[in-house]
Amino acid sequence: MAVRKILHVDMDAFYASVEQRDDPALRGRPVAVGGRPESRGVVAAASYEARTFGVRSAIPMARAVRLCPELVIVRPDFKKYGAVSQQVFALFREVTPLVEPLSLDEAYLDVTENAWGEPLGVDVARRLKSRIRETTGLTASAGVAPNKFLAKIASGWKKPDGLTVIAPERMEGFLQRLPVDALWGVGPVTARKLRAAGIERLVDVRTAPADVLQGAVGKWAESLRRLSFGDDERPVDPNQERKSVGCEETYAKDLADLPPIREEIDRMARRTAAILEKKGLYARTVVLKMRYGDFHTITRSHTHEPATHSGDELSERAVRLLEKTEAGRRPVRLLGVSAHNLSETRKPPSDPGERDQLDLPES
Repeated sequence: MAVRKILHVDMDAFYASVEQRDDPALRGRPVAVGGRPESRGVVAAASYEARTFGVRSAIPMARAVRLCPELVIVRPDFKKYGAVSQQVFALFREVTPLVEPLSLDEAYLDVTENAWGEPLGVDVARRLKSRIRETTGLTASAGVAPNKFLAKIASGWKKPDGLTVIAPERMEGFLQRLPVDALWGVGPVTARKLRAAGIERLVDVRTAPADVLQGAVGKWAESLRRLSFGDDERPVDPNQERKSVGCEETYAKDLADLPPIREEIDRMARRTAAILEKKGLYARTVVLKMRYGDFHTITRSHTHEPATHSGDELSERAVRLLEKTEAGRRPVRLLGVSAHNLSETRKPPSDPGERDQLDLPES
């Protein structure tokens, strides 16, 4: 069986780089794309000049300004970013139909067979990076490896404008250098649990006792153990199903009373329903996300058959989830409503016992 040649291509500081490209006055300056600090905006993207000050995406803009007083804040223009994204993905698909989008600015490509007839993945990546720069004026970083897990790690190894190759014979040496949080799905909380259990490096997962590993990561234990050996057979899937749709909003002032909170949830649920209907999708699960004034965040969800994209139904279910929160007793700074378990039909369940479930996870 031929060794696969998988690319992970990730545009560098995408939103911020587009803004710097289009406005010469922003070049070389610390730039953050996002909302205003006085209205509780968050950083959607930060230029590399801003990152040297510790400014990162998803942090509050007020904190970003404290870290970098010279920060230039630019409001996002998603229509513009979407247009650039279309240019980039058109270039990807010139090379191979096996393109799996992860977001507007990154994707996996399987270039084992490619339209350019290039036998080496590194040469495909090099040509593709050059084409992206010529077409958009932007840089991208790329990782080349025998699988998706390693390709994604490789693309972030030498940002910006990087190109890292992990050949099969170099896999083990590369894996030996990685911390445990390089593993797919291991975030800060899980990494702390793993380190508390003495699992510091990625390769330590291999020898960790099964009960210790399961205690730290639950059902993902066996998957992580396979990844620790560099074993990832996931194909590049150009037809990857969208897992959810929805919207959320952070408010300039905390919402203290239930009536405006209900109104906001109703508005978001109906907007989510409209997105579903436009895309011809139905949802079984509605999720309410809420962040209180002290930044504690919870989610509440309700699953029901048959699937729906009715605004009335999704709104009624989302508002009902308020009963499982402390809204009205604690101030609320963020609300979100999203739809999950998507399908293209309203197919009823095969088991009547599954017809109405209430699932209330907390994060």
